[in-house]
Parts: sequence; structure tokens; C-alpha cells
Amino acid sequence: MAEPIENNDEKGDASISKVVSDFVNGLSDERRMLVVLKAQLYGGSWEPMLDDLRNRLNGKPYIFKLASRIQDDIHRIEEMLEFESEHRIDLADYIDLP
Repeated sequence: MAEPIENNDEKGDASISKVVSDFVNGLSDERRMLVVLKAQLYGGSWEPMLDDLRNRLNGKPYIFKLASRIQDDIHRIEEMLEFESEHRIDLADYIDLP
């Protein structure tokens, strides 16, 4: 499912691909749904989704109701955002979107 990202070291390609593949395969249903929502509702960006969740948590206007466990979703998003940044990928490229 995962394809290696560009890297000059072939061993680096394989290890990054395995890291990404292992991460994607270990995503819970909740995390997969957040990746799908990011891709389909937020133009592939985590920031507007995080803004929506934080606004809802603070009683401010928001766009979409994503889950009743807002703090948990914020934590999940921050972890996936960090993983994407670290590996220079978009998790939506590795998940089958409906």
C-alpha cells in the first residue's frame, strides 16, 4: 500500500516505506476517519480541522461536528500531523478514501 518517498539512499526508501506502512496499518478506525475527513472536508490540511475542533471546544462557531471526544481527536490529529511532517507524506495517500 505505502510507496517509498524520494530519497537518495535505497535502504532509506525501504525503511521509510515500512515505517509509513506500519503506521498506516496501525491506525485505529477513529484515526482513519480523521484522515478521510481531512482529505475530503478540509482540503488536505489539518489546521482548519484543528481550528474547528478547538472552536467547538471553546463554544465558538465551527464548521463540522466531528466527534463527541474533541480532546481525543485533537490529540490524534496532532500525532498524525507530526508523523506526516516527520516523513514528508500525506496519510490520505495511503488510505482508501470512500
